[in-house]
Amino acid sequence: MAGRRRAKREATGVRPPGPVPRVRMTGAERRQQLLDVARKLFAEKGFDGTSIEEIAHRANVSKPVVYEHFGGKEGIYAVVVDRETQSLLDRMVSTLHGGHPRAMLEQAASALLAYVEESHDGFRILVRDSPVASASGTFSTLLNDIAMQVEHILAQQFDARGYDDKLAPLYAQALVGMVALTGQWWLDARRPKRDEVAAHLVNLAWNGLSHLEHKPKLRLN
Repeated sequence: MAGRRRAKREATGVRPPGPVPRVRMTGAERRQQLLDVARKLFAEKGFDGTSIEEIAHRANVSKPVVYEHFGGKEGIYAVVVDRETQSLLDRMVSTLHGGHPRAMLEQAASALLAYVEESHDGFRILVRDSPVASASGTFSTLLNDIAMQVEHILAQQFDARGYDDKLAPLYAQALVGMVALTGQWWLDARRPKRDEVAAHLVNLAWNGLSHLEHKPKLRLN
């Protein structure tokens, strides 16, 4: 039987698939590849559902290579979370320009929903509680970091308009929490469209339930 298969391969010129060759990479390239693979797996399966074996298998490396770069699953997870945290914080901070409070609110809502839409794998990782004991290991801690940025701008706006700036932390937590929780829901719902979701968030926060606009639209567009 084996002889017949060999003769058939020789006659047709078809060879059986061999092992996938391992791609040579620099240390930095390999580290980034492992992070990309791990990020995808953590988004799909969470921390508990992901193993070093699977990360290594998808990256086509041996387990010791993963251990060499990150020390273990907790190490690579911590780096993934920290990178996503910084990415979202950078996006929020660069978007919040101050100005009129309503404009700032629109900026914050649009920035977070844009991150959800464009980096949904990263957001799925962030909204899960992290088993890693790090300063940026949980979504609630991340929201506090964002709220502190919003608080700084709110305090300036409150002071300029004669409001008590000591209330800025309360409003910052309320606004960021409202947008973030809606973002979690929208991650799966994906309806309505992003700008429409942002417009309704701003509508609720700015007008309150007693003064809701019937068809809110973002004024930045």
